[in-house]
Amino acid sequence: RNPNTIEILNVPVSTFKPQSQSYNVWPNTEAVSCPVHKIMMKSEEERPVGEDSSSEPGQMTVVSENSASSSAPVPSDIKVNACRLSSGQVCICETCEATRTRMIHRNTGTKKRKLSSAEETTTALAVAKKPNREEDPQVLDTMTKACKTILEAIGEDPEREGLVKTPSRWAKSLLFMTKGYGQSCHEVTNGAVFSEDHDEMVVVRNIDIHSLCEHHMVPFTGRVHIGYIPNGKVLGLSKLARISEVFARRLQVQERLTRQIADAIVEAVEPLGVAVVIECTHFCMVMRGVQKVGASTTTSSVRGIFESNPKTRAEFFSIIHGNGIKMC
Repeated sequence: RNPNTIEILNVPVSTFKPQSQSYNVWPNTEAVSCPVHKIMMKSEEERPVGEDSSSEPGQMTVVSENSASSSAPVPSDIKVNACRLSSGQVCICETCEATRTRMIHRNTGTKKRKLSSAEETTTALAVAKKPNREEDPQVLDTMTKACKTILEAIGEDPEREGLVKTPSRWAKSLLFMTKGYGQSCHEVTNGAVFSEDHDEMVVVRNIDIHSLCEHHMVPFTGRVHIGYIPNGKVLGLSKLARISEVFARRLQVQERLTRQIADAIVEAVEPLGVAVVIECTHFCMVMRGVQKVGASTTTSSVRGIFESNPKTRAEFFSIIHGNGIKMC
């Protein structure tokens, strides 16, 4: 074995002193450029005459970047693979391999975005299993009375023939359009997650969605396109539509809706990447305000490899815009 090479494996953390301390090293030693430890070693033959012989041959000294004063010998009976970075070779020792693995996961792993306070609130409402509000007589009665008050406030007669049952219908329809508060993604996926060795892109386009703008409580409607790259697990195709429906059937803004769908898919199958695009027309811009009938809004949210790899992202957008594979 080359006396100038060292082998490191499972060195106890307590063996190494904090980086704030500095250590003496033997002169004319060769630094080992290991990404985790900076270590210098000298064989017994290379020690200067008169050097302290209490250190055993083949020991190594841990050195900080600010090397200065005392030594910390490490027993040489630790059996490990040699680190070869100092010789200009690609090192595959366990320390360097562990460092590379952590860097790969940090750079390419699917990131889970931290939820905002508004998203945490809506998610918490969805997680808890709630009774069917459409059949709750107390809720229906409260909403019916509120609708009658609104009809009177705008100058209508709630007892008019055409409006007698309107408060009840309105209450039921509003509860239906916001039924997502009583649902969770775990519930609607219903265990439709399957192990599959498939690592190519899966795209479902043109899923119809209908939601209510939380600012004016008027509808916005459009389509959602979803793509993901599996990582050992696939999700039933219809479940992508159901997940979209869970979040669309709430008071929403389109930007948050896009993010929530992407995060829910990440949570369900932990894919290599997810991309979601939503295109909608908002009736708060059509029926009131600026009244621009032709205006539409597009939002996107990407996770994992769709965020880090421009070519993968471009392929997804090419498919959803109709430039990909076409049916006969």
